[in-house]
Amino acid sequence: MTEQDDWEREFDHRWANSAEHKEPSARARMLAARWKDNPPNPAPFRADAEPVPRRSSWAATAMVFGCVVAIMVLIGLVQYSSAG
Repeated sequence: MTEQDDWEREFDHRWANSAEHKEPSARARMLAARWKDNPPNPAPFRADAEPVPRRSSWAATAMVFGCVVAIMVLIGLVQYSSAG
């Protein structure tokens, strides 16, 4: 048998996937043993612990407007100092 045949036989995924019995992973076995006596409480999928408070729209608008004014003042100061 050639080396190529050995490699193909060793890594034949179709043969492995067609196995009748598949052993669960170590983590699955660990969780099954832990949950046998003490099952977990039901929880929604990816639920947030608590809602995040949102800023009001006027606060966000004021913050953007303030940044724009600050940038304009900074550009004006740089131009004023370089012209003089």
